[in-house]
Amino acid sequence: KKPSIAKNFAIGGSAGMFSTCCIQPMDYLKVQCQIQGEGKKGAKPNPLHIAKQTIKEYGFKRLYAGLDSALLRQATYTTARMGIYRTLMDKAGSSHSEGVPLWLKCIFSLTAGGIGATIGNPCDLALVRMQADHTLPEAQRRNYTGVFNAISRIIKEEGVISLWKGCTPTVYRAMALNLGMLAPYDQTKELLSKYFGDFNGIRPTCSFIAAFIACVLSMPFDNVKTKYQRMAQLPDGSWPYKSFFDCFGKTFKQEGFRGYYVGFGTYVFRAGPHALLTLLITDFLNSIFNKPS
Repeated sequence: KKPSIAKNFAIGGSAGMFSTCCIQPMDYLKVQCQIQGEGKKGAKPNPLHIAKQTIKEYGFKRLYAGLDSALLRQATYTTARMGIYRTLMDKAGSSHSEGVPLWLKCIFSLTAGGIGATIGNPCDLALVRMQADHTLPEAQRRNYTGVFNAISRIIKEEGVISLWKGCTPTVYRAMALNLGMLAPYDQTKELLSKYFGDFNGIRPTCSFIAAFIACVLSMPFDNVKTKYQRMAQLPDGSWPYKSFFDCFGKTFKQEGFRGYYVGFGTYVFRAGPHALLTLLITDFLNSIFNKPS
């Protein structure tokens, strides 16, 4: 009996949603670090200071701002990317008796990340705007009451196509994240199993390695994505960035190469555990509910 395609998607989405509930405060702090560091060189924002100030001024609940949007994003984006990747791996595995080659794993990772990000972009846009709203001047704040309010207002005020504003950096980020997360996890697990057997701790070890690689590859795209999606019109009616590539270029010009990695520690503490938990939970659920026989 082959693994179920439907279960591939359901398990991937469930793992992503559970992981998001655990790390949402880190995601909030990561976004705030990127916003406060925008256009600045030198000293970078301190996530611990931001956390302390946020709790003092708005309460601990503010760290979970946009959780409904984040969960809906996982229900679309992660369900799609994890389901597509695992289904492609299952199909390829039947014709590669010695294991799916690394180059093919990479192609599957990039494909799944790109498609998943395109599907999940409306929720991602709503999440970024909700987390960044209080940092805007009061006259420019959108004051969304929730994810569905945000999406409906974006459609009404900016048009349906605007739901995919910033889709380019979102897709690039997802492809980089998936490339660093999924292919290395499976490849590392295969190599370690081959030389050391299925030892205790092999999955956490592989998850940690994959999570770190994913953070290094995806951080620049995540930084640019946050800036591009949260931008508001200037007083003269123009926009701060004309395109994703313009945002990428201005970040380098104004902040230097290090600007792409503003809040990297926070990003690792956010994206790292999320990737690690998602991989471990996916493996665990597959071993119980979706094991080939």
